[in-house]
Amino acid sequence: MAKIFVEGIKLYAYHGCMEEEGKIGRSFVVDVVIDTDLSKAALSDKLTDTVDYVKVYEIVKAEMEIRSKLIEHVAKRIHMALLKKYPQIQKAEVKVTKLNPPINGNVESTSVLVSE
Repeated sequence: MAKIFVEGIKLYAYHGCMEEEGKIGRSFVVDVVIDTDLSKAALSDKLTDTVDYVKVYEIVKAEMEIRSKLIEHVAKRIHMALLKKYPQIQKAEVKVTKLNPPINGNVESTSVLVSE
């Protein structure tokens, strides 16, 4: 078993419970960690024998483009889409971070981590 990390995916999106978040948006960062067997890919050197990082990015980007009120919902959608695309994934962790959330205070970010 090995891990694939696709980290620091920076996207601008429109998630949030407040109406203005749906209009003006804000910056988000998504991190993905995938547990899978990489032994075949390590020997074959073929992209078809592993989880394609480009496809991981495309899944994250597509799900982030669908507005949600909660980052919990977005993280779970990304997680489910990854597992659907790549049945060989044993476990996936998806962390969605909202930068500078609209909280009455000085808060750098809020995050949700979905893992199964």
